[in-house]
Amino acid sequence: MLLDVQDSQLLLIDYQTRLMPAIFEGPQVVANAMRLARVAALLKVPVWATEENPASLGGTAPELLQLIEAARGRVLPKMQFSAVADGLAEALRPVAKAGGNARSLPKHLQKPAQPAPQRSTIVIAGCESHVCMMQTALDLLDEEFDVVVVTDASSSRTERNRDAAFDRLAGAGAELVTTEMVAFEWLRGADHPQFKAVLDIVK
Repeated sequence: MLLDVQDSQLLLIDYQTRLMPAIFEGPQVVANAMRLARVAALLKVPVWATEENPASLGGTAPELLQLIEAARGRVLPKMQFSAVADGLAEALRPVAKAGGNARSLPKHLQKPAQPAPQRSTIVIAGCESHVCMMQTALDLLDEEFDVVVVTDASSSRTERNRDAAFDRLAGAGAELVTTEMVAFEWLRGADHPQFKAVLDIVK
């Protein structure tokens, strides 16, 4: 099934200043995370990021943080490896909209709150793939989100750990994709108004 831009949220895990120098293919991984953030901003896909123990590992890489902020994204600090344990799932689910009734009406006459539109597909990438990214993705699957892992924007300190994470996530039901797959599935066609802008980003 192709990605639906209206059903997607982008989640970027722990691209932190003191971690990235040790990551296998780190510069390419950050570059692809930046491409994802730029495309998400253009197509109005909500952007989230996490930081594991930022007091020790530093904040998000500045060049990526700037793009996250430009996309009006939120950065969630955490201490657990899985961001779900620190409240991520609740953040990804929209709050129900009030029914618009006067508060003075008796409860039985008030309209029930309307559920907010759901974006149930989480496009996730990050570091380290076999620890924080994988544990977050597995917990999101348990929370009944559809999880799509961007492989060329994710890595670990070693290639073996990275690949083991991808194998495990695929076996658990996550889809494995690349940055360009995400971009072009969100667009769907060359007639999209943002096609040229996205093409410039992925090139």
